[in-house]
Amino acid sequence: IVVTGRGLPAQPGVRAYDVVTIDRARIVGDAADRLEDVLADAAGLQQFRRSDSRSANPTSQGIGLRGLGGNASSRALLILDGVPQADPFAGWIAFPAYATGRLGAIRVTRGGGSGYFGPGALTGTVEIDSATPDQLDTLDLRAAGGGRGSVDAQGSAALVRDADGAGGFATLSGAYARGDGFTPTVPRQQGPVDRPSPYEQASGAVRVVVGVAPMTELQANIDAFTDRRERGTAFSAIRSDGADASLRLVGRGRWGWSLLGYVQARGFANQFVSIDAARTTATETLDQYHTPSTGGGGRIEVSPPIGHGVDLRLGGDVRALSGRTEELYAYVAGVPTRRREAGGDSRTAGGFADASATLGRVTLDIGGRLDAWRIADGMLAERSLAGAALTNTRFADRSGAEPSGRGGIAWRAAAPVTVRAAVYRGWRLPTLNELYRSFRVGADATAANAALTPEHSFGYEGGVDLTPLPRLTLSATAFDNRLTDPIVNVTLGQGPGTFPLVGVVAAGGAYRIRENLSAIRLRGVEVDARYAIGRWSAQASWAHAAARVEASGAAVGLDGLHPAQTPLDQVSATLAWARVDGPSLSATARHSSSRFDDDQNSRALAPATTLDTRAALPLGRGLAVEARAENLFDEEVQTGTSGAGIVERATPRTLWMGLLYRLR
Repeated sequence: IVVTGRGLPAQPGVRAYDVVTIDRARIVGDAADRLEDVLADAAGLQQFRRSDSRSANPTSQGIGLRGLGGNASSRALLILDGVPQADPFAGWIAFPAYATGRLGAIRVTRGGGSGYFGPGALTGTVEIDSATPDQLDTLDLRAAGGGRGSVDAQGSAALVRDADGAGGFATLSGAYARGDGFTPTVPRQQGPVDRPSPYEQASGAVRVVVGVAPMTELQANIDAFTDRRERGTAFSAIRSDGADASLRLVGRGRWGWSLLGYVQARGFANQFVSIDAARTTATETLDQYHTPSTGGGGRIEVSPPIGHGVDLRLGGDVRALSGRTEELYAYVAGVPTRRREAGGDSRTAGGFADASATLGRVTLDIGGRLDAWRIADGMLAERSLAGAALTNTRFADRSGAEPSGRGGIAWRAAAPVTVRAAVYRGWRLPTLNELYRSFRVGADATAANAALTPEHSFGYEGGVDLTPLPRLTLSATAFDNRLTDPIVNVTLGQGPGTFPLVGVVAAGGAYRIRENLSAIRLRGVEVDARYAIGRWSAQASWAHAAARVEASGAAVGLDGLHPAQTPLDQVSATLAWARVDGPSLSATARHSSSRFDDDQNSRALAPATTLDTRAALPLGRGLAVEARAENLFDEEVQTGTSGAGIVERATPRTLWMGLLYRLR
């Protein structure tokens, strides 16, 4: 019986693509101790905004690659142990659910069409694996205190049946974080309504992996999280909760195979506020008090024995999502006068085939999938709290089919040089949030659009991987991608006024609606480097992506502009020194160039460069002390600008001191 805790091994064809791997040492050594910060090691992987999950609104935490984040919705496919992680209703990522200590490895594949893992890989795929016995300690505890009343603690325990984990293992992990928070509005613009943004978050996970037959293992995961945040004013509370469960059977005999089933449940609530120009008064405008959603799905994968040097994967998957939002709005004298409910269901089901072959110095990969999709039971109901029905709309069910796939070739021209090229096509179904839920940010209001169609991507790339020295790797990729039918918030009017689906927009506010634009064109380069010598190691990543909008019709004014929140350059670099079982030091510098906060390119956000540091010193008997610093030089990292010119920022300088304990 062989137990690994992983799925089937990666295909050799991954050599043909632009892949960045983040190992466990880097995951647990991050100064912010947050998954979203770790992912920034792969330049070009970003959320919609630059704030993290302690202060951001979760609706801005969809992820994308190649500098193209979505809004609430992820344009990259993120999976954990084979299970899609995007929120069933809105497509964002619940980052507080992932304690870094329970993660083993992250593989980031830039470029769309990775249909082997499922639909939704419009700009790429992020694969996360849970930690395995060889990566875990019997007991691992970490606790730190930081500025502004912050606490960050997590721990894990591992029970391994045999010394090498071959007979099975179980892990229990948990995390807790809280803080009084900082004031999101930049200090020079703060008024009486502005206050710190506290947060409190917790997560827990249980994982059991056992051998159930020769060369067959069962993997069972249960995890849950809770998240409470506030956005720096009265009436800006956010509540998010969720729980997932999954079972995966993996066979590693002559025929490799995998069976996966999972269920997901989410709950979300969010208040919205309007603030006067002098920032002296905060008035509640909307209470999204209940947003339940569920997801469920399954996957089957088979790897038949074809022959030496050939790997074939065949299979299929299905995912069904359901959700709705329940809201109070149209406040008069601080009291809501109307109630709205909107939501629906969606489903995708597809089959895939992916083949890799190694022929001497050449590796080939080709794969494709065909998905059927369905959007059903869409509805919008609005009524006065006095009892009168205002709107009761049932949207027509829709369905369709989407092909996607990728193909690549890698040629080992010489021992230290590999040349590669790839082409791909991907797609993403609109989320229930984009289809049915209108929303507000300050004075700005954005309407939903039940007629949205899927987004599509097509691209090609070429690259070279170099290993000029035994522990030095260099990789460079040039790419040309085109996203057609991208879903964008398009500005159609300015307040004051009354607009469809959102109602009154005050002076200084913008009225927008979600629309499918013609296209977004992305061209750029990505460079990654890693080097290790003795106790020193270094890694760097640079992504340069020039993006332009192609628009016509009502959105023709956007033609030739930059997509919102898309920087030209992103850079991440880490230098580290460590002794085995001894002291360690690391420093991470990150730079992001300027970007625009809106579709019309009228609100510019300044570039930002930050430095994070971490140091750990063993005290003996498994105990160590650590010091961490986020944004050491207190750089102002601008995350958004309102129509009134009010600028919000990401986390300012935060210093931490803590203790680590490891029992092996």
